[in-house]
Amino acid sequence: MSLIIYLIGFAFVIGGIAWALIVAGVSTLYVMIAIVILVGVAILSGVTRTRTKD
Repeated sequence: MSLIIYLIGFAFVIGGIAWALIVAGVSTLYVMIAIVILVGVAILSGVTRTRTKD
């Protein structure tokens, strides 16, 4: 459950960054590339921070 909350929070961050890039006039292609990279970082960091120790 905490992973879902972590990813929802990160989705807000990604949305804010994407919005700022679009307002700044950055090309849509570069915005999409940034979003894909940030989603990957969100998944990796979310799993490592919320997984339980074995």
